[in-house]
Amino acid sequence: MITSAQLRAARALLGIDQRKLAGLVGVSVPTIQRMEASPHVIRGNVDSLMRLLRALDDAGIALIDDGEASEGGGRGVRLKAPPSRGTTEEAASTPGAGEPS
Repeated sequence: MITSAQLRAARALLGIDQRKLAGLVGVSVPTIQRMEASPHVIRGNVDSLMRLLRALDDAGIALIDDGEASEGGGRGVRLKAPPSRGTTEEAASTPGAGEPS
């Protein structure tokens, strides 16, 4: 499916506001606001979610799931996996870590 962060990023890539996206999808602005405020994966009416995905696809947005390769052309952005806690703590506790040599 789609996460709220992906939805906000898709809207930013398209350069449109919530009102414009609501018009493309055929839902109300409060529905888009609720979707974007979801904690992770967007939940809601299946019909609205399918229309959202179809509208984003029609607008040229390709959603990429975790671990999925990004094949094909086009520019885009992707979140990196968060660093493991041990790695950042080790670097912070090692004298001189992160300093240029």
